[in-house]
Amino acid sequence: MAKNGFKILDSDMHIMEPPDLWEKYIDGKFKARAPRGITSKNVRDLRLAHPDGTEWARKSTAQNNTARGKNFEEKQDIFGNDAARGWSSAVQLEAMDTEGIDIAVLYPTRGLGALVAGRLVAEFAAAMARAYNDWMYDFCAKDPGRLIGAGMISPYSMEDAVSEARRCAERLGFRAVFLRANPLVDHQWQSDYYNPLWDALEALNLSLGFHESTGTGKNQIGERLEPNFMLRRVYAQPFEQMLALGCFCAGGVFARHPKLRVAFLEANCSWLPWLLWRLDEAWELDGDVFAPDLEMKPSDYFKRHCVVSIEPDEVIANNVVAQVGNGNLVFSTDYPHVDSRYPEAVNHFLRLPLTEGDKRKILWDNCAAYYAM
Repeated sequence: MAKNGFKILDSDMHIMEPPDLWEKYIDGKFKARAPRGITSKNVRDLRLAHPDGTEWARKSTAQNNTARGKNFEEKQDIFGNDAARGWSSAVQLEAMDTEGIDIAVLYPTRGLGALVAGRLVAEFAAAMARAYNDWMYDFCAKDPGRLIGAGMISPYSMEDAVSEARRCAERLGFRAVFLRANPLVDHQWQSDYYNPLWDALEALNLSLGFHESTGTGKNQIGERLEPNFMLRRVYAQPFEQMLALGCFCAGGVFARHPKLRVAFLEANCSWLPWLLWRLDEAWELDGDVFAPDLEMKPSDYFKRHCVVSIEPDEVIANNVVAQVGNGNLVFSTDYPHVDSRYPEAVNHFLRLPLTEGDKRKILWDNCAAYYAM
């Protein structure tokens, strides 16, 4: 397609799951317990409910407030027609054409909160993930050369997680799996608990995408800012992603898993130079005690293993390129989320104060390498 001479790979485009996804796709054993998507006058209602009508996961109180601002109303107009047509594969491809996207790797919307509910047990959570992945496979079948799924992985059982990662790679043709940056189980990311999954991702050549959600989570930083959803949006995703990145780069995960590729998505990137400097400083001071596995600086592990997504209008990101380089940033439109700049996301990005070479790396090269395309 090439827009203004650039091929574009969207590292983190979103779909809107149909309300009955889990009812239709989940294993029959769990059908009576499957969540239902809530529909309302909000064309982008993200909520799920239990069959008895109670909300699936605890949501931001401000997000559910009936008072809506200008951004909410504007997005009703922008996405109203897409919603009316059911957020189908054809709608997704049209949105990609509008932005000039050649290929998109697809992440969930409602599904970001699907494994957060308090009534989940490991077997049910694994069935939820399988159902989502089966639906995603069917969704991508419209044009599998352009639509590529990122598979949902349940962290409640590593046996289930490894099995589903293998199915995503070998049967569904996905290039990545995703997890919430905010851990849903009582294990830090550098814990040995996750080693079977990291081993499997290396062996399967699957990338791992960390993606947080603003409105749900377990002990999420954003909860401290309720009921101000504006402030929760500012802090929840970047801070949870920063914590996760530190666990991998300075907690020894990459030192023990040299082939693992990890993305930190939809959380800005301009904090990156400071965080890498801070991690390197901490390692120099106390790494002999708290990071004995590390053989190089945390920032070196970051450069070898990670990418971080840039926002289309993140004008201060040129500082990241100047201080860290252009080899670890990827692009996303974030369609169809409320903070997306769609349908002008690519145009916003092309106006950033970056060189043509920087833009080419960010729009395609880095992302293609991360997803092993």
